[in-house]
Amino acid sequence: MPVQAYILIQTEVGKAAAVAKAISDIGGVANAEDVTGPYDVIVRAEAKNVDELGKLVVAKIQGVEGITRTLTCPVVHL
Repeated sequence: MPVQAYILIQTEVGKAAAVAKAISDIGGVANAEDVTGPYDVIVRAEAKNVDELGKLVVAKIQGVEGITRTLTCPVVHL
């Protein structure tokens, strides 16, 4: 079963829309939306396993210009 996660992102001021658009084009990202509150963008992502999820976040998502911080919240099935 694939690993799914929500990635909560803080951006530089005024960059949320551009960050959400850039992230939505990355493979493995199901959805990226700009929101209000303590985070500026929330992403739903999916990968084959935890290692691939880590690579997606660190190598691709965190490389998007304008991101200052991410918090990855894996989905659990209880």
